[in-house]
Order: sequence, then structure tokens, then C-alpha cells
Amino acid sequence: MIGRLPVGGDAPIVVQSMTNTDTRDVEATAAQIHALTAAGCELVRVAVPDMEAAKVLGKIKSAIAVPLIADIHFQHQLAIEAVRQGVDALRINPGNIGSAQRVREVVHACREREVPIRIGVNAGSLEKDLVDCFGHSPRAMVDSALRHIRLLEDQNFNLIKISLKSSNVNDTIEAYQLLAEEVDYPFHIGITEAGTPERGAIKSAVGIGILLYLGLGDTLRVSLTGDPVQEVFTAYQILQSLSLRQRGIELISCPTCGRTEIDLIALATAVEKRLQHIRQPLKVAVMGCVVNGPGESRTADIGIAGGKGNGLLFRHGEILRKVPENQLLDVLVEEVEKLAAEFSR
Repeated sequence: MIGRLPVGGDAPIVVQSMTNTDTRDVEATAAQIHALTAAGCELVRVAVPDMEAAKVLGKIKSAIAVPLIADIHFQHQLAIEAVRQGVDALRINPGNIGSAQRVREVVHACREREVPIRIGVNAGSLEKDLVDCFGHSPRAMVDSALRHIRLLEDQNFNLIKISLKSSNVNDTIEAYQLLAEEVDYPFHIGITEAGTPERGAIKSAVGIGILLYLGLGDTLRVSLTGDPVQEVFTAYQILQSLSLRQRGIELISCPTCGRTEIDLIALATAVEKRLQHIRQPLKVAVMGCVVNGPGESRTADIGIAGGKGNGLLFRHGEILRKVPENQLLDVLVEEVEKLAAEFSR
């Protein structure tokens, strides 16, 4: 449990993100967490760079409705203070938190309040002896994780989640596969430093998608150089593509071809933008021609198929009526909103 949120086992895969505000700015950080929550984020992590940031975590937690995770590097005192402030979980990188004794002190604080610890292993910050032996490899990442898992287990602490992140997709997948053979703790998955929203979304979808297909992953974050809200949107698109979670519309749109006689690119883009507020899991199709449109998107709850100067409105492949081209967008949005309202009843 992270706060009231179950993680692992048969629980749904949880979408997480991280704020990019100055954590010491309580108002700005809480505001961004509210925006993330509205987008569907279920766990939020904040950076804790110094004691000033650690000491305001209680104020942030009291202003939000989702579990709060404190991200700690280098100073174990920050982790202990974060626990005192009431955070729901810690993320520490054992390779840079300090000595084994310091990790024990953090574990002691977490045990008293039943605060889970995510052991966050990154390929770029492994222990020197492991790098000397294995390089920045999946084996080194796994051995680092096992080393720190044992340290926690030796203190009878098992509220553990693990991440093994690299910016290399292949290394990340291999590391999780290796560790899955050794332990049964929940995994937090993601491709670290994936890049800008477009490139990072592709890289994350490949890595996270493969891991999820293999049955590995209990929480996830899509790490993008951009607005954290975009991370949440991308995460749900990945989960939705594998039928693991459903939130908001799934847009089915064809790639255009020589038969297309409407401005399909602009229309599909506008539909996606106009329907961002929909939270019900609906499939919406925007197809370029009436030849194959309704049939190829038969699984859609509702959609449109363009023709010359007009288009067809259809539901589950059955044509409802013909609509002038300049009304297609508004009609489709109106119909989707009606369906969403029916879905909520």
C-alpha cells in the first residue's frame, strides 16, 4: 500500500509522474499536482534537494489528494525528515544515499510508520565496484538492486518496490527480466531520460510496452523532457494500447491516402483536442473515406468517415446519417459527449 493505493499483485497498474516545480514553493507544487491528478495521475513524486524542501512536504501533502513520494539523493537525513512529514513512500538510490548504516537509519524511520521504499537503481549511478566488474550493464543494475534488497530484508523490512532504469531500452528490459527471476517485489518501470515529448513517447512506448506485455510492471512513469501532464497522457495511451487500463478516448484514425477528400489531418487533430476532457473509455474513429471507414473501425463506439463535401456519422459500424463537412467536428464532439454522459449513468 502506498497511502491508500494498492500496488502489485492483482492491483491495476498505477500511473505515476513527478513534479518539475521547486518543491520549496508549496503553492506551485500543489497546483501542478492538482493538474496531474486531473489528468489521471495516481502517484506523484517530488524532488527533495535540501532540508528546506523536506520540511514543507507535510504542507504539500495536506493540500493534495494523491499519495506523495519523496525522491531522495545523497542525504539520508532528508529521507528521515520526509517520513516525519508524512510522505507515503520514499524513492532512494542506494548507490548514492551513503553508507549501509545510513540506509539502516532510513529503514528504521520507514518501519515505524510503515512507509514503503522504492529502491531506485539507475544505470548511470551504480556502485563503483559493480561498474568495475560489470560496467553499466543489466547485470550490474540487478546486482546493485539485490545488494540493497538484502540490506532491507536483513532488517526485516519488506515494504519494497524496485526500479531498474536506463536510457537504453534493451538494457532496461534485460535488467527487469533478470531481476524477475530473483525476487517477487513490485516493479516500477520506465525508460529514464527518454527525451522530448515526441521522441520520448516513442522510446517509452517501446520499452514500457514490452515490459508490460511480458507481465512486468506494477507502477510506471513516462519520463519526458516537458510538461509532466504529457507524461500521464502518454502513460495511459501505452496502457490503453495493451488493454490494461482505460481512461479517456481511444482515437482511431486512418493514415490518409489518395481517396481522402477532406482535411483529415486537421480534423483528427481537432477531434483529439476537443475531446481531451472526456474521461470515459470510449473509442472514437476519424476515417478518411466512406469506402472502408465504417467497416474498418467497426469496434469504435462512434466515428465519422469523410466523403467529398460531407461525411458519414456511424456507431459500431452502422451508419446513422450524412453530415456536411463543415459540421463534422461539432457533430462528432456532441455525439461523443452524449455517449460519455450515458456511460456515466
